[in-house]
Amino acid sequence: MEPDSVRVTGIYLYPLKSAAGFAVEESELDRLGLVGDRRWMLVDAEARALTQREVPRLARVHAIAGPDGSLEAVALGMPALRVLVPSSGAGTIDVRVLKRSGRGIPAGEEAAAWFSEYLEVDCRLLYLPPDLAIPVKAPWGGPEHRTAFSDGFPVLLIGDTSLADLNRRLERPVPMDRFRPNLVVEGTEPYEEDAWDEIRIGGLSLRAVKPCPRCVVTTVDQVTGIPDASGEPLATLSGYRRRDGKVWFGMNLLHRGTGTIRLGDAVRVVSRRDAPEG
Repeated sequence: MEPDSVRVTGIYLYPLKSAAGFAVEESELDRLGLVGDRRWMLVDAEARALTQREVPRLARVHAIAGPDGSLEAVALGMPALRVLVPSSGAGTIDVRVLKRSGRGIPAGEEAAAWFSEYLEVDCRLLYLPPDLAIPVKAPWGGPEHRTAFSDGFPVLLIGDTSLADLNRRLERPVPMDRFRPNLVVEGTEPYEEDAWDEIRIGGLSLRAVKPCPRCVVTTVDQVTGIPDASGEPLATLSGYRRRDGKVWFGMNLLHRGTGTIRLGDAVRVVSRRDAPEG
């Protein structure tokens, strides 16, 4: 790899956890990750995170965060919904995001009714203010590391050659949106990100802490919201990317400080570690 040959070619935000994402040309990083990313989440009647694992149709909800933090959501057959950031006086509820505990502020009955009607499941919309940020699970994160309503880490990165290598193995190639990354980079060898330890993007330092274990969400067509009956691409990934009982694709990152990431930014690999086999 030549110096400065690795560059950022995609930046993606997901204001509402597990809903459709959208591309941006640049994004600020605050202490929780990309600004506006996964600051909203739906929960079921037991206050557990509601995702495409349970409701694939969530992929068809398009949500955009406003500059004031508000959420605007659209879905086929539904009136547009705009939800203001709820007041802290509304109180909080305890929630579960996979195996982690957190809290969120309910966004009100109108939003709950809108999403319950479209998804055909009883649910509520929650907002995460910065002071309720969820700790990154030890041993990967220290006391200073926090995230929003992500599955576990503030930033997910994938090299475009890793997807290209997977697609060469598939009968029907899949787009990058199946893996819902925050950052996509070019100029790497396939799966090179597995061996990264620390990288720099512009003035930001990011540490590659843990490959991302993949689930059935990768089988959901992000346009139609319909899972692939053949289980692809997860089935093929399982054949050559399985380790310790999980299937790995992409790298989770923790960042130091705040700053801006822009399309075209150079990615400098500061240090590496041995890549795991498989």
